[in-house]
Amino acid sequence: MKTAAGIGDNCIDEYVHLGRRYPTGNVVDTGVNMHKLGIPVAIISTTGSDENGRWMVESLTKEGLDLSHFKVAEGKTAITYMTLDENDRVHGDYEEGVLEHIVFDDEDVRFAAQHDLVFTAFWGKAEGVMGKIHDLGAITAFDYAASDDPRLPAMLEATRGAIDYGFFSYKGIGSRTDPEPRSFLIDMVKNYGMKVAVATFGEQGSLAYDGVAFYEGNAVPQPNVVNTVGAGDSFIAGFLAGLLKGRNLSGCLRDGSRLASRVVGVFEPWVIEE
Repeated sequence: MKTAAGIGDNCIDEYVHLGRRYPTGNVVDTGVNMHKLGIPVAIISTTGSDENGRWMVESLTKEGLDLSHFKVAEGKTAITYMTLDENDRVHGDYEEGVLEHIVFDDEDVRFAAQHDLVFTAFWGKAEGVMGKIHDLGAITAFDYAASDDPRLPAMLEATRGAIDYGFFSYKGIGSRTDPEPRSFLIDMVKNYGMKVAVATFGEQGSLAYDGVAFYEGNAVPQPNVVNTVGAGDSFIAGFLAGLLKGRNLSGCLRDGSRLASRVVGVFEPWVIEE
């Protein structure tokens, strides 16, 4: 069976005005959802020694993830204070906690590369080791987040040639029929060494380019959107799980959209069960 490892961030999202919170983080959400889709997943990260850190470890252990390289450092677990604009999540203040000094050592790199696929995200602070992991033979994936983020060019340069599958959010800033995102995806493959570059457009679906052709994916309607948090991570989780199961690109886009639709229908960023 194909396996995956997520290397990067973990944090607590807290909705103070609602009295709700949950363990999360880009690689956590992607990893948990992939695991629920039948892919064994390890998480490589560092959490705090506080109550939130203990809750994080307990939650991920309960989900059945491999935490053999999930470290606990003295200090506070990262936390994001969230609000909602109707049913759309809004990120507020962020306390970085022990993630401020997170380091991925040679053993983390070696362990990650033992898996078939290794994924990380823009905020995971793992961009410096993805090249090493890629050179050791693992398939690599990166969530680059918003395509219009002014920090994106620097992140792309830091990971040039190290990423096989790159994901970019175009939600609210374009459609998959526009020439700009298509030119952008071509650039990612041609000049940054990606095998496949993927753009997501929220309710307008998704678009992938593999150096030869474009593939369009339709969004799966969700009649009862509760909270959009986790939509991007769950799309990536569905896509990557499909990839490891041997799906073609159209199938991967479809699997990503199906999972994202399910996740925005619950408050939490993970599907309840699969």
